[in-house]
Amino acid sequence: MTQRIAPTLALFLTLVLLLAGGLAGRAVGGDQNPKRLRVAVAQIEVTRDVAANVETIGRAIDRAVAEKADVLLTPEGSLSGYTPKFDRAEVEAALGKVVGKASSAGLALALGTCFVEPDDGRTYNQIRFYDADGTFLGFHNKILRCGTMTEPTQGEINHFAARPLRTFELAGITVGGLICNDMWANPGCTPMPDPHLSQQLADMGARIIFHAVNGGRDGSAWSREVYWPFHETNLRIRARTGKLWIVTADNCHPSTVPCSAPSGVLRPDGQWALAAPDQGEQIVVHTIELE
Repeated sequence: MTQRIAPTLALFLTLVLLLAGGLAGRAVGGDQNPKRLRVAVAQIEVTRDVAANVETIGRAIDRAVAEKADVLLTPEGSLSGYTPKFDRAEVEAALGKVVGKASSAGLALALGTCFVEPDDGRTYNQIRFYDADGTFLGFHNKILRCGTMTEPTQGEINHFAARPLRTFELAGITVGGLICNDMWANPGCTPMPDPHLSQQLADMGARIIFHAVNGGRDGSAWSREVYWPFHETNLRIRARTGKLWIVTADNCHPSTVPCSAPSGVLRPDGQWALAAPDQGEQIVVHTIELE
């Protein structure tokens, strides 16, 4: 009897040890499968008509949900309009509608808007991050706010407040936000030193940067031959330098001329994983896989 039980018991103990070893390996090494985040990029028209913006963002949400995206990025000022002069109550109500629509479908948001923060009453140019259930994760505010190269400087730097750079935890991934000039520090409208914010975010542990853009464009040769290459090259260099995924979305208004910068998803090697057509409303989706 003892001789017959011994091999069975030995086999049982071997299986237990193998299972325990596998679980221990997961505890030490973490999930062996890469983390995935399916991102939707909304290259959409941004105007000062808040109701129209809500409708436009709503279309982008519907498309992102249909494409089974986890998170949607919208351009700079996409809800309020790119302006410090907006109806505060109207924007707050519009924000509730947009977040409610997205969260009811389980879609997270990296939403570009200007907003008055109730804790200090100051106006910020923001990306507001919301988890898939509508939980507010916090905001990134534009830090390299544009201004003239005169003394004293004039421009949005005098109208929008700023807070320190930070990261966010979105779907278990450390991410950051940057807004337009935060990324490329245009020397023609940046009356402050370039603090290399993308690299700071990389050093803070960010794996993905959500970049909301609303650059000037007029369809001229200068726009196409100078500004577009400057913006794209900066995006690619900074992605590669920081070993970052960059998800970027530009305003496409007016839709009769090309955008000021490419919209899409850049890999950490500085190559495009996905690039949207350079003109008109475009909603593109890509699955990011992190090692």
